[in-house]
Amino acid sequence: MKTHFTQIALIAALSAAGATTAFAHTDYSEGGYSEAGSAHWLSHVAESRSQPTASQLAPYGYVASGVAGRVFNVDSGTKHINVSRLETVRIDVGGKSVTWKFDTLGTAPFPLSKIISGADGVTVYVAENPASQGG
Repeated sequence: MKTHFTQIALIAALSAAGATTAFAHTDYSEGGYSEAGSAHWLSHVAESRSQPTASQLAPYGYVASGVAGRVFNVDSGTKHINVSRLETVRIDVGGKSVTWKFDTLGTAPFPLSKIISGADGVTVYVAENPASQGG
Protein backbone atom coordinates (compact mmCIF):
# COMPACT_ATOMS: atom_id res chain seq x y z
CA MET A 1 0.00 0.00 0.00
CA LYS A 2 2.85 2.39 0.88
CA THR A 3 4.54 1.69 -2.50
CA HIS A 4 1.28 2.46 -4.33
CA PHE A 5 0.93 5.81 -2.50
CA THR A 6 4.57 6.69 -3.27
CA GLN A 7 4.04 5.95 -6.97
CA ILE A 8 0.93 8.14 -7.07
CA ALA A 9 2.77 10.97 -5.28
CA LEU A 10 5.66 10.71 -7.75
CA ILE A 11 3.31 10.79 -10.75
CA ALA A 12 1.51 13.83 -9.32
CA ALA A 13 4.80 15.66 -8.73
CA LEU A 14 6.04 14.95 -12.26
CA SER A 15 2.72 16.05 -13.74
CA ALA A 16 2.85 19.34 -11.84
CA ALA A 17 6.44 19.96 -12.95
CA GLY A 18 5.51 19.26 -16.57
CA ALA A 19 2.46 21.50 -16.41
CA THR A 20 4.51 24.51 -15.36
CA THR A 21 6.47 24.40 -18.62
CA ALA A 22 3.20 25.15 -20.44
CA PHE A 23 3.40 28.68 -19.01
CA ALA A 24 6.67 29.46 -20.80
CA HIS A 25 6.62 32.67 -22.85
CA THR A 26 6.23 32.29 -26.59
CA ASP A 27 7.12 35.40 -28.55
CA TYR A 28 5.44 35.77 -31.92
CA SER A 29 6.42 39.41 -32.38
CA GLU A 30 9.53 38.68 -34.44
CA GLY A 31 7.68 36.59 -37.04
CA GLY A 32 9.64 33.39 -36.49
CA TYR A 33 13.21 32.22 -36.26
CA SER A 34 15.72 31.98 -39.07
CA GLU A 35 19.45 31.47 -39.41
CA ALA A 36 19.85 35.09 -40.49
CA GLY A 37 17.96 36.30 -37.43
CA SER A 38 19.67 34.05 -34.90
CA ALA A 39 21.77 36.83 -33.36
CA HIS A 40 18.65 38.98 -32.95
CA TRP A 41 16.72 36.03 -31.55
CA LEU A 42 19.46 35.31 -29.03
CA SER A 43 19.59 38.96 -27.95
CA HIS A 44 15.81 38.90 -27.55
CA VAL A 45 16.08 35.86 -25.27
CA ALA A 46 18.72 37.66 -23.22
CA GLU A 47 16.44 40.72 -22.98
CA SER A 48 13.52 38.66 -21.72
CA ARG A 49 15.58 37.41 -18.76
CA SER A 50 16.16 40.98 -17.60
CA GLN A 51 13.59 43.76 -17.47
CA PRO A 52 10.62 43.66 -19.89
CA THR A 53 10.93 45.92 -22.92
CA ALA A 54 8.60 48.88 -23.41
CA SER A 55 6.81 46.93 -26.17
CA GLN A 56 6.22 44.00 -23.82
CA LEU A 57 4.71 46.34 -21.22
CA ALA A 58 2.46 48.26 -23.64
CA PRO A 59 -1.12 47.07 -23.02
CA TYR A 60 -2.47 48.40 -26.35
CA GLY A 61 0.47 47.58 -28.63
CA TYR A 62 3.18 49.82 -30.01
CA VAL A 63 4.36 51.97 -32.89
CA ALA A 64 5.50 49.74 -35.74
CA SER A 65 7.90 50.30 -38.56
CA GLY A 66 7.01 48.64 -41.79
CA VAL A 67 3.98 48.21 -43.98
CA ALA A 68 0.49 48.37 -42.55
CA GLY A 69 -2.06 45.79 -43.65
CA ARG A 70 -4.90 48.32 -43.57
CA VAL A 71 -5.45 52.07 -43.22
CA PHE A 72 -8.12 53.71 -41.04
CA ASN A 73 -9.08 57.33 -41.82
CA VAL A 74 -10.73 58.45 -38.59
CA ASP A 75 -13.07 61.43 -38.90
CA SER A 76 -15.88 62.93 -36.81
CA GLY A 77 -18.28 60.18 -37.90
CA THR A 78 -16.03 57.31 -36.81
CA LYS A 79 -17.30 55.61 -33.65
CA HIS A 80 -15.15 52.47 -33.65
CA ILE A 81 -12.50 50.48 -35.49
CA ASN A 82 -12.17 46.70 -35.58
CA VAL A 83 -8.72 45.11 -35.55
CA SER A 84 -7.17 41.72 -34.78
CA ARG A 85 -4.47 41.05 -32.22
CA LEU A 86 -1.00 41.27 -33.79
CA GLU A 87 -2.39 43.19 -36.78
CA THR A 88 -0.45 46.24 -38.01
CA VAL A 89 -2.54 49.15 -39.30
CA ARG A 90 -2.04 52.82 -40.13
CA ILE A 91 -4.38 55.23 -38.38
CA ASP A 92 -4.90 58.74 -39.77
CA VAL A 93 -6.58 61.28 -37.46
CA GLY A 94 -6.79 65.02 -38.07
CA GLY A 95 -3.58 65.27 -40.11
CA LYS A 96 -1.64 62.95 -37.78
CA SER A 97 -0.72 59.40 -38.67
CA VAL A 98 0.65 56.41 -36.77
CA THR A 99 1.45 52.86 -37.85
CA TRP A 100 0.45 50.65 -34.92
CA LYS A 101 0.84 46.96 -34.08
CA PHE A 102 -2.00 45.74 -31.87
CA ASP A 103 0.13 43.41 -29.75
CA THR A 104 -2.40 43.73 -26.95
CA LEU A 105 -2.78 42.09 -23.57
CA GLY A 106 -6.14 40.49 -24.30
CA THR A 107 -9.05 41.60 -26.45
CA ALA A 108 -10.84 44.17 -24.27
CA PRO A 109 -12.09 47.29 -26.13
CA PHE A 110 -10.27 50.54 -25.36
CA PRO A 111 -10.36 54.22 -26.44
CA LEU A 112 -8.35 55.01 -29.58
CA SER A 113 -7.22 58.19 -27.81
CA LYS A 114 -4.89 55.95 -25.77
CA ILE A 115 -2.89 55.55 -29.00
CA ILE A 116 -3.31 58.83 -30.85
CA SER A 117 -4.62 62.19 -29.68
CA GLY A 118 -7.63 63.65 -31.44
CA ALA A 119 -9.46 60.32 -31.57
CA ASP A 120 -11.83 61.04 -28.69
CA GLY A 121 -15.05 59.02 -28.75
CA VAL A 122 -13.61 56.25 -30.95
CA THR A 123 -13.41 52.73 -29.50
CA VAL A 124 -10.98 50.05 -30.66
CA TYR A 125 -12.43 46.54 -30.72
CA VAL A 126 -9.73 43.86 -30.78
CA ALA A 127 -10.60 40.37 -32.03
CA GLU A 128 -8.38 37.35 -31.48
CA ASN A 129 -6.09 36.78 -34.45
CA PRO A 130 -7.47 33.88 -36.54
CA ALA A 131 -3.91 32.63 -37.13
CA SER A 132 -3.38 32.12 -33.39
CA GLN A 133 -6.57 30.18 -32.78
CA GLY A 134 -6.29 26.44 -32.52
CA GLY A 135 -7.93 24.23 -35.05
